[in-house]
Amino acid sequence: MAMEDLNDYTIIKEGEAEILMYAKNEVFYNKTQVNNRDISIAVLRAFVSKRKQEHEAMLSKRTSEVRVSEKDASKPAAEGAPNESDNNEKPDGETKEPEEISQDEHCGASEEFVKTTERKVQGILRPPRVLEALSASGLRSLRYAREVEGLGQVVALDNDKACRRNIKFNGSVACSKVESHLADARVYMLTHPREFDVVDLDPYGSPSVFLDSAVQSVVDGGMLMCTATDMAVLCGSSGEVCYSKYGSYPLRGKYCHEMALRILLACIESHANRYKRYIVPVLSVQMDFYVRVFVRVYTSASAMKNTPLKLSYVYQCTGCDSFHLQPLGRTASNKNNSVRYLPGFGPAAPLVCSDCGKKFNMGGPIWSAPIHDQEWVTSILADVHSMKDLYPAYDRISAVLTTISEELPDVPLFLSLHNLCSTLKCTSPSAVIFRSAVINAGYRISGTHVNPLGLKSDAPMDVTWDIMRCWVKNHPVKAQSPDQPGSVILAKEPVLQANFARAVASLSKAQAKKVARFLPNPERHWGPKLRAGRQITSKHISLLGAEVVTGHLNHEDSEEPDTKRQKTEDPIGSS
Repeated sequence: MAMEDLNDYTIIKEGEAEILMYAKNEVFYNKTQVNNRDISIAVLRAFVSKRKQEHEAMLSKRTSEVRVSEKDASKPAAEGAPNESDNNEKPDGETKEPEEISQDEHCGASEEFVKTTERKVQGILRPPRVLEALSASGLRSLRYAREVEGLGQVVALDNDKACRRNIKFNGSVACSKVESHLADARVYMLTHPREFDVVDLDPYGSPSVFLDSAVQSVVDGGMLMCTATDMAVLCGSSGEVCYSKYGSYPLRGKYCHEMALRILLACIESHANRYKRYIVPVLSVQMDFYVRVFVRVYTSASAMKNTPLKLSYVYQCTGCDSFHLQPLGRTASNKNNSVRYLPGFGPAAPLVCSDCGKKFNMGGPIWSAPIHDQEWVTSILADVHSMKDLYPAYDRISAVLTTISEELPDVPLFLSLHNLCSTLKCTSPSAVIFRSAVINAGYRISGTHVNPLGLKSDAPMDVTWDIMRCWVKNHPVKAQSPDQPGSVILAKEPVLQANFARAVASLSKAQAKKVARFLPNPERHWGPKLRAGRQITSKHISLLGAEVVTGHLNHEDSEEPDTKRQKTEDPIGSS
């Protein structure tokens, strides 16, 4: 690129990569997405390491199996040696001398055995190939290539030429590793089945139209990274739209952001199942204005049968915060210990809520199995801490990963303590007091990375309400209308007598060490920017800020032709 052309661009540096942003912003750059890219790099580093460990373990297993099989095969020959000597007898009774084997021949045979063994377990691990299906400026692909050791080719797809320009601008390393194509992502992935070890989907809006081709493009055991930014749809503002895109109906509870994660996972699983594949979530994050999931994709027709066990419908009470999960499937054992897959038992909830007497809304199906692999989370967090200088958004991703590492992995969705108190119209106990009561009752409880006030617990809803009834007895509330959900709940006597004594485990390790777990927004108007090429008008003030919108409109006015400006400013004089 000629030096004089650089005057038309702004150079943006993030991590080890630099991109040129055109003055007219033909491909937008959102600096808050550095959190997304940093956490993706952390997961990708962990994947490269894990993939190498799995390959070495497979080679070790194959080598041992080959040696055992060779040893077993040699036993009959050794046992049959005396018989062979009998067969070597001459007609006149003389025995034929066995041929002597020289040391050189013996060594040659050993070497041949070793070579044969190596051929049988041969599996040179090639560097993982990465596909970024919607690369835009190519910044993510450039960071992958320059910052993640051990990666092979990175293929960046988009319909804009900005990516190729940025690859050249980043020098020889980027040019040798990053390959750009102007192609439709869906067509490209469909024509390259099971070719990429990592497929990264980060579209503007919903990824649903790309999922079917994406799950086919990943190799067995590969990684699919997927972002969804249409949070309004996933969180219940348009249930019918969510169902048409993701095959699931959302509910507008306090847990709606976690439900969005679980709806996305269920959708990916559904697409994978069509090709006898299934997913294993490694990390699922709700952060900023989007959800981001990292899943391994495997192929197995038998393992795919477990999918109904990992999906559930949600019954949400319309009067209080009580919710219940209805699993889609269950298993049963036959007399010969074989496993049968059967429909789930139901209903999981009565016709009306047993706590407040109101009806239920039903949503789902959602992914109700664990959404994180805690071993991976621990490994990723340790890697982030050890390489903190390499992550521009270290504070943010460290806080998110720390909170995720403390979540209860087997508890879907969560309660909001403030919502419980709002239903009862009572003062709120501190989180430590409420946690202590749950722990003292013999149940587990943790926070959630989705909501600072959210609490995950395996305690049933009747136990939760009993704890709140005991709290209200010590902190009375004003009289309410008897038909209110809070009045119905408080009218019942608690079966469980709550113990609010401070429990040792009421504070997590991060809380005890005062490690930051939730950070404030980086700036005002930090949400998603407009889709590339969309015209900015005054209605975007709440999204982008008044200064940005006014500046852009003034810039457009100054570029209008004089004749057009005169016509719009003085219509009477021109008539």
